Amino acid sequence: MTDVALDRSILKLAAVVMVGALTPLLDMTMVTVALSRIAAGFGASVGTIQWVSAGYLLSIAITIPTTGRLVERFGARMMWLTALVIFCAGSTLCATAWSAGSLIAFRVLQGLGGGMIIPITMMIIAKAAGPERRGRVMGLVGIPAQLAPIAGPLLGGLLVDTVGWQWIFLVNLPIGLTAIALAWRTVPADPIRRSGGLDLVGLALVAPAIALLVLSLSGTATWPSAIGGLVLLAAFGVHALRSTMPLLDLRLFHHRGVSVATVLNFLSRFSVFGAMLLVPLYLQQVRGHSALEAGLLLAPQSLGTALALPLVGRLIDRVGARPVALAGVGITVVATAAFTQVTATSSFVVLAIAFLVWGMGIAASTVPVSVAAYHGLDPADIPGATSLVTTVTTIGASAGAAVVTSILQSHLGNHPADPAAAFADTFWWVLAFTAVTLLPAMMLPVRRNA
Repeated sequence: MTDVALDRSILKLAAVVMVGALTPLLDMTMVTVALSRIAAGFGASVGTIQWVSAGYLLSIAITIPTTGRLVERFGARMMWLTALVIFCAGSTLCATAWSAGSLIAFRVLQGLGGGMIIPITMMIIAKAAGPERRGRVMGLVGIPAQLAPIAGPLLGGLLVDTVGWQWIFLVNLPIGLTAIALAWRTVPADPIRRSGGLDLVGLALVAPAIALLVLSLSGTATWPSAIGGLVLLAAFGVHALRSTMPLLDLRLFHHRGVSVATVLNFLSRFSVFGAMLLVPLYLQQVRGHSALEAGLLLAPQSLGTALALPLVGRLIDRVGARPVALAGVGITVVATAAFTQVTATSSFVVLAIAFLVWGMGIAASTVPVSVAAYHGLDPADIPGATSLVTTVTTIGASAGAAVVTSILQSHLGNHPADPAAAFADTFWWVLAFTAVTLLPAMMLPVRRNA
């Protein structure tokens, strides 16, 4: 079949949505290197300040399943503009926060917008490009996702060290407002479907269930909260299985690819986001380095991922998802093991190499899951499967950040005179969480036609 050319209109639309997608991608990575400075400014503990990230991720996890239904009812253009407005408003409020608690609350609001931006970006592009051009256009839109983890920590570190942590949020405004102005003229209006409403009962059950369970895992809440979260989650499960249009279609877990991808993504994000929080804190609190220097060390991880992605795609086509994912998890375990040996004088060269290898392992362990998740799935079930997998993945990231930070806080109490030892001990937990992902990876199909 002859390739359909990418005309000027589709390239223009792709450029506009890329501008909008850049805001939440940059924001998430910039905040990581600023947490230590924010904690010092508010006099907050590590356990409290990690909720600046975990609360944002929780908000995204709750928002993602509602996005598809909202787009059906109000249109992609309207929801795209709404998401950008909410994100910009939340960013402004974050910059004016007067305490750790207020910042966490404003980050939750910001996440309501940020959680919708990326899924709606994919919807707009997928529809406009059509099947003949979808792969090439999706590749273009994916560029910010590869650049943000490199540029975000560097830009965030520079802003924190020069003008203050508030600017990691204020910098979102010119980008977001530009995206709104461009989208107003460029993103086409689309038909609105009003056949079915939002599953408000499901949302009322699952939102507090997620919050209570993550709070309990972090040690912030007591065991009655954990029981309450489990009860609400069970009630949501019963409701979802009985509902004709549930917020999350749990029936899709019958599909092997979806169930394995969900478990694997949850566990991998659990360990990845835990490590992404630990490294900047180690560099700033133990080594006394600036936020910019912390950002520089995080860059090799993204570089490793970018270098590995083309090779990973070819290997999956050649040998299948399972061998590539198992190799990726193995590489990630080896790289994580290097961080269990950190001291107050660890070599930056060794840490940078470990991060580079870690990034390669992440690429090899996550891309096969995306390929295998939809193998043999009815096209009509793809949106529901995407919401299910993405929601659980985001919960894994939030829970991982909360749990690993709680473990770190405990070890810091055990090693008051040697914080480097506390970080090393915590990385052993991250190593264990990473190794556990080998189990679901073994259940992926051996070959694409398996």
